[in-house]
Amino acid sequence: MERGKILDKAKTIINGERLNQYGKPENSFTLIAELWSTYLVASISEIDVALMMVLFKIARHTHQGKEDNLVDAAGYLGIAGDLLP
Repeated sequence: MERGKILDKAKTIINGERLNQYGKPENSFTLIAELWSTYLVASISEIDVALMMVLFKIARHTHQGKEDNLVDAAGYLGIAGDLLP
C-alpha cells in the first residue's frame, strides 16, 4: 500500500463527497455540539465533536477492522485541525 493513501482518501472525501452530502462541517458540527451539550448538560465544542467522532470510528474499527473506519477517522482529524482558532 502506498504510504498516505488513507490520508489522500480522507482529504478527497471531506472536500467532495461528504461536503456535497452534508454541507460544511463547521455548520453541522456546531449543531451537533449544541445538541450534545444540551443532552449531556455539558459544554461540547465543534472540535470536541470531531474528536469524539474519531473515537467512534476507533470503536467501530476494533469491532470490525475496515479501511473505511480509518479513512473517516483521518477525515475527522483533518476537520478538527481546520476548526482550530
